[in-house]
Amino acid sequence: MKRLFLAILLSVPVMLSAQTGEKNFIDQNYIEVNGKADLEVVPDMIYINITINEKDNSGKTPLDELERKMRAKLQEQGIDIAKDLSVQDLESNFKFYLLFKPDVMLSKEFQLLVHDAKTAGNVFIELKKLGISNLSIAKLDHSKMEDLKKEVKVKAIKAAKLKAELLTQAIGQNIGRAIHIQEIEYGDYQPMMMNTRMSKASYTATDSAQDSEPSIDFQKIKLSSTIAVKFELK
Repeated sequence: MKRLFLAILLSVPVMLSAQTGEKNFIDQNYIEVNGKADLEVVPDMIYINITINEKDNSGKTPLDELERKMRAKLQEQGIDIAKDLSVQDLESNFKFYLLFKPDVMLSKEFQLLVHDAKTAGNVFIELKKLGISNLSIAKLDHSKMEDLKKEVKVKAIKAAKLKAELLTQAIGQNIGRAIHIQEIEYGDYQPMMMNTRMSKASYTATDSAQDSEPSIDFQKIKLSSTIAVKFELK
């Protein structure tokens, strides 16, 4: 029992010494500012959902033939289908066959990655010529998104430092080192295009077969960061 009591007493100075160390930043003279930065980038990764369905052409073209034509048309547009086209799903209405449906219609879903708005517009127009009109934009992204996230955060903290220098110099003082940094807000705002039709993507290309160069634009992806920084006040 005495040994246990002695061990407790010996531990007390250690705790007290930790509390009497360097002053907490709250006890120091400091200035706190928020730095905010925004960055807008044009998406270079455009994901298109494509559904081919025998029902779309009343079963006149078998699904495998429709897929073959689609793949050939995509290759004509310079798309690497081995790399950028993936199968998402294969369905049929076979479950309804027992309800006396005369035929079993198949459908197949793909996701296609293209890298610019012009190619995306060409895909919509050329596939529609084949009778494939069930297309939609799944999402937009950028190939250097992680680097862009870092860039906007660096800009935000630099903006905070610039603001602090401006304010302190106005009263004849200066800032020292940063004593506390906190990211209080970050967001990468995707354009409102998830699971929407192309008509909602600023799609201005017409449906005529004469349109060899469709005009299509996507909203930019917006990245935003707000960082709070406390600087020593000298």
